[in-house]
Amino acid sequence: MVKLNNYTREEYKKYIIQQIDSEDTLTTHATIMDLHPTDRAEIYKELSDKQRMFIHTALAPKEMADIFEQLDAKDQEFFMEEVDERYAANMFDDMYADDAADFLAEMDDTKATEILSIMQEEEAEEIRELMSYEEETAGAIMTKEFILLREKEAVSEVMERLRKEAPDAETIYYLYVADEEDKLAGVVSLRDLITADPSDLVEKAMSTRVVSVEADEDQENVARLIKKYDFLAVPVVTQQNTLVGIITVDDILDVVDEETEEDFGEISGTRGSMDANLSSFSAAKKRAPWIVMLMFLGLITANVIGQFEETLEAVVLLAVFIPLIMDSAGNTGTQALAVTVRGLAVGTLDRKGITSMVRREFGTGIFLGIFCAVTLLLLIPIVYENFMIAVIVSVSLFLTLSVSTVTGATIPLIIHKLKIDPAVASGPFITTLNDVIGLLIYFSIATSLLQYLPQ
Repeated sequence: MVKLNNYTREEYKKYIIQQIDSEDTLTTHATIMDLHPTDRAEIYKELSDKQRMFIHTALAPKEMADIFEQLDAKDQEFFMEEVDERYAANMFDDMYADDAADFLAEMDDTKATEILSIMQEEEAEEIRELMSYEEETAGAIMTKEFILLREKEAVSEVMERLRKEAPDAETIYYLYVADEEDKLAGVVSLRDLITADPSDLVEKAMSTRVVSVEADEDQENVARLIKKYDFLAVPVVTQQNTLVGIITVDDILDVVDEETEEDFGEISGTRGSMDANLSSFSAAKKRAPWIVMLMFLGLITANVIGQFEETLEAVVLLAVFIPLIMDSAGNTGTQALAVTVRGLAVGTLDRKGITSMVRREFGTGIFLGIFCAVTLLLLIPIVYENFMIAVIVSVSLFLTLSVSTVTGATIPLIIHKLKIDPAVASGPFITTLNDVIGLLIYFSIATSLLQYLPQ
């Protein structure tokens, strides 16, 4: 059981509520501020409207900012409805610019503009700059709260600056150095500064081998870069190599979570409808286009079956195995899709890697086909007492699984080349395509061997 200051969470919550009910502002303030921001937010969400209003009076906007940043989007909206624009503006003044920009970008333009007009000009300008970048780019997720060093500064001067400026910076473990023209010149770690001679200049302690990203770089590429180098932060520069911000690893964790949810939504056909707070109607409205598309694509499958109507009329037993062929084709194709999409997402597929991966998936399909075919070859004669049916189904399934894995692996690659999210290649394309291929193989073999089947 998790404890907060030797109390259970529920005990701590009751204690805070008692202080609120007694309108003890000072004790309420001290008790809440004694908690971790995450615990403050969890308890805050469970309070009544009246209790939350008391918290707004007990905590300064700067202190409320720590709670606000821990809330999910829905709770943040409720908060904004409960406070006036002045309180919100003061709170945003004390938030990291990237977090404030993310929220204001989702707000009504009129209200966001009003809040920005009340904020301190310097803070508001930073937020406007971040909001001007395209969504899902490095510029949109970077923070402006970083400490910029100069090459000719003495290490002793920097250490003194850190004591004053570190509380307002998002990270001080990496410090970036600019030259006289504000061009990114180097990077120095906090460890390097601590171990350096205080009289040394920063240029002596820094490394000039700096990995950076441009402001218009896709956020997924930034995530891969940070993972590759195990960075805690990466600098963001303009095309002229001017340092404009930094991206920290906690921002990248949010990106990974966002991209994972987006890809999962694409693969499952539920993009935009995964929020548990959505109503049934809203969720249905977001999923409807996918379902309607799949319905029309399903007509292709129905048409394939219709083309072999005479074969089905001659041997009705063939119809029993249609779901088996279709499901197996779809399942293996989806598995291959997942492997490819993951490879593309983490950036591990170069030209050589693509060839190797497709070859491996084809081999996997062959082995899966052999396992399933042998199983059916033994099982069907026992259940249905028809060895020729067993041969047709087994051979069809072997060929279907072999082809389906290649289809599942190659279609996302083609779509990726067309600059479309490969996760979209899931339901609408691969499943239907593999269904059609599987049925064509099955009925073609059955039709060619029809004379050997009992009529």
